[in-house]
Amino acid sequence: MGNRPAELRALLDSVAKQDGDPVEVVVVGNGSPVPEVPAGVRTVELPENLGIPGGRNVGIEAFGPSGGDVDILMFLDDDGLLPLTDTAQKCREAFAADARLGIVSFRIADPDTGETQRRHVPRLRAADPLRSSRVTTFLGGASACRTRVIAEVGALPGEFFYAHEETDLAWRALDAGWQIDYRADMVLHHPTTAPSRHAVYHRMVARNRVWLARRNLPAPLIPVYLGVWLLLTLARRPSGPALRAWLGGFKEGWTSPCGPRRPMRWRTVWRLTRLGRPPVI
Repeated sequence: MGNRPAELRALLDSVAKQDGDPVEVVVVGNGSPVPEVPAGVRTVELPENLGIPGGRNVGIEAFGPSGGDVDILMFLDDDGLLPLTDTAQKCREAFAADARLGIVSFRIADPDTGETQRRHVPRLRAADPLRSSRVTTFLGGASACRTRVIAEVGALPGEFFYAHEETDLAWRALDAGWQIDYRADMVLHHPTTAPSRHAVYHRMVARNRVWLARRNLPAPLIPVYLGVWLLLTLARRPSGPALRAWLGGFKEGWTSPCGPRRPMRWRTVWRLTRLGRPPVI
């Protein structure tokens, strides 16, 4: 976003220190100028903020159509940092060892406490963030993706702008037969934050949840999935303004175009269920 030059430089330095072959880097200025970066780092400055998935898609295309000039793409938030020097090499080894591994989700940890927020463990059983496992979604700002996945199932849904874009890609990848791993030993340091710090959080979360279901779920599961999330939201007793924003986004999700509909196969529903997260929650 252009407002964290010190954090960005620290991140780029941590990438430069990675073991093995050098990591080629592109920094995308999402509607903002890019601060000074080290020599050899490519930059792309967009005239407007395209949102998180839109910005990442521009970064993907910087490595050729669907990122095809490289085998693996690593996505890192500009206020993150790789504390270990073997993360890139572990990514290479993980993808080389499993031909159907499509996406790897890193563990996000607070740099001061080392703690991982529950919401940063991409599974329902999140009590032990140090346990690696197969999962059904991933953390977009701390992840790696095989470019063949992008070429096969398409990029992140740019129209989402913010929230649930990773799950949309994850469901499409799983439906195409790819695997997703959460790796606790691949760490990104990131300050502990609350997602509600974003002014658009409640509206986008609700709208995109509806879009996610409309785009990807078999028709009988759409009302079940959205009904469960409506009840969960009410059970959390949000503030009046937050609830109004959420309900407005929920309505917007039904009344606005959501992009192409490609419902997952029922065997993918069963696969998600066996992985511990049936697509109704």
